[in-house]
Amino acid sequence: MFRVDLNCDLGESFGRYRLGEQEEILKYVTSANIACGFHAGDPTVMRETVKLAIANGVKIGAHPGLPDLNGFGRREMNITPQEAYDMVIYQVGALQGFLTTYNETMQHVKPHGALYNMAAKNSAIAEAIAQAIYDISPSLVLFGLSGSELTKAGEKVGLQTAHEVFADRTYQKDGSLTSRKQPDALITEKEQAVNQVVRMVKEGIVLSQQQIEIPLQANTICIHGDGEHAVEFAKYIHSRFADHQISVRAIKEG
Repeated sequence: MFRVDLNCDLGESFGRYRLGEQEEILKYVTSANIACGFHAGDPTVMRETVKLAIANGVKIGAHPGLPDLNGFGRREMNITPQEAYDMVIYQVGALQGFLTTYNETMQHVKPHGALYNMAAKNSAIAEAIAQAIYDISPSLVLFGLSGSELTKAGEKVGLQTAHEVFADRTYQKDGSLTSRKQPDALITEKEQAVNQVVRMVKEGIVLSQQQIEIPLQANTICIHGDGEHAVEFAKYIHSRFADHQISVRAIKEG
């Protein structure tokens, strides 16, 4: 029997602006990455999302991003490693405050959007993020793109590291995700998504857009909560995994 975590980015509404179907998708995922106010989310949304995740028995992680609400944290910024460190400390600390009020433990940290992609390739940014997480708590798990500089940095500093793969994104021949600026960046057919993740989990391989087989590890699978097919994908993938002898469990679930 194979085992994998199924995670989703949540808490990305703010004010009157609502994004995603949190109540529904939490029925099918095992880990929630909660936005911490920089790219999305606000204090009320953070609290409500924490409460929903706990009610559904879903493990909670921080989802720190770049300070860019207008760009949803998906535009790269010229930041120093020290700034990356400080941003992670600040945002993880904000979410931890809400978890403390519910006597709940944080499972993991997963950077968002451009910060995630920058850390996947920039070793200095990756090491700053990993060090920030370790300094908050060595027991936290770092979620990062499989085989990236971020997962290497996490392992180097001594963190438990979860290699992440994507159900709803296509890959390039270097193992990176296809840019969202490209028309073929997103997978919109649920059967294609299932076939991709099953192969990643069981064989450790993903087929790139250039038709090259890329080796990777798959400890946790991401479904983007803001995606048009997020709930449908999560429900379908969860149900189909049983047919492929894949157990869906959180990283820190026994």
